[in-house]
Amino acid sequence: MPYRMTVSPDFTPDHIGGWYIFNTWLQKSLQLPIHLELYDNFNQQRKAIGDDQIDLIYANPYDASVLVREKGFVPVARPSQTSDEAIIAVNQTSNVEYIESLGMDTVIALTEDPDVNLICDIMLEPAEMHNSGKNRLVMGSYPLVAKALINNRADIGFFLVEAYQSLSQLTKQNLSVLARSQINVMHHTLLVGPQLKQHRDLLSQHLLTMKSNYKGAGVMESMGFDEWENMPDEAMEFMIDLVDTLNYQPE
Repeated sequence: MPYRMTVSPDFTPDHIGGWYIFNTWLQKSLQLPIHLELYDNFNQQRKAIGDDQIDLIYANPYDASVLVREKGFVPVARPSQTSDEAIIAVNQTSNVEYIESLGMDTVIALTEDPDVNLICDIMLEPAEMHNSGKNRLVMGSYPLVAKALINNRADIGFFLVEAYQSLSQLTKQNLSVLARSQINVMHHTLLVGPQLKQHRDLLSQHLLTMKSNYKGAGVMESMGFDEWENMPDEAMEFMIDLVDTLNYQPE
């Protein structure tokens, strides 16, 4: 039975093919059978995680807490020179220029991306509407968030920076960035579960030398990555602690 790999559903659609190419490269490099399973949304993926159906995952920082502390996953590597940052955007014609000017009646378009929503909620704190759930339009993708803004169905939209940048030029011409995070310490990370832990060091060796290999470099380009870098356990724990602190809601 093959090992099962998945990817956080917030990756950009342009790189779907790249992950399948990576999966093929991974199987050849490790000489192991690995099946790539991509889920349509976070709920489907979390059910698979809860049912212990995942052995290898490119995880967002929010879900990493459950994976590491409850499911026994350990970090292997993360893309270098990248961090998970978020953007709050508005329609280009919007009169809103500052977060502070937003009111409780503000309609928010967003996806189910947990770390992006967490970061954006924190950026909304000056408007004193943090975690307001009354006027939230949950969309299936970031392009649909943009469409909701352009069609004036929402006042503001939450985006992963990478997803915002991957929107078409025509779409971005109709939007304006209201706020952008600069946390710099939150990252998507490749994690291995208990069934693959014995292959962690070998996987790390292949990933960290991937860029120097002609085929490996081509695979990385198809994924939109420059190269991998090591993700120590200590760095993983620090990031999880940070996410837990940011997500803390006093009673």
